Amino acid sequence: MQEEVENKSVALSIKTTKLTANVLKAALLKALAEMEKQRKNPKVYKGKQSVKHLVRQGAGVSNIEITDGNIKSFEKVARKYGIDFALKKDTSTKPPRYLVFFKSRDADALTAAFREYSGRVVKDKSREKPSIRKQLVKLQEVVKNMAKSLSRNKHQEVDR
Repeated sequence: MQEEVENKSVALSIKTTKLTANVLKAALLKALAEMEKQRKNPKVYKGKQSVKHLVRQGAGVSNIEITDGNIKSFEKVARKYGIDFALKKDTSTKPPRYLVFFKSRDADALTAAFREYSGRVVKDKSREKPSIRKQLVKLQEVVKNMAKSLSRNKHQEVDR
């Protein structure tokens, strides 16, 4: 009886060893296949990305300088036009300037995007509301002038 139990436990350990070896082999084959797939089809980045990823895509890279700090509105327009771009902040100058790197083949789309972006910026600046303090100063002057004219009118009525 004892010998039979020992034989069964040895047989079980041999089977589990074969099973783990097969599982390990299958996992390694799957990992190698995934690595091969990654090597053949690298991930393609779209939209905003780092300069490093933009250069790795193999297309020629150009850049344009932007001095405005309102980059978020440009990002929205660039996304709308499907432009792959990278932003780089140059802090060596005061005020800091921004460099927009883009693929050379996206130049036409970028000019259209910049046209729309500059239109938005001009439109936003033209919509700026006048300062409330300036309006108050103007109104105070108008009220003073009205008060002076009223007091003159009262003096003229009293004299008559």
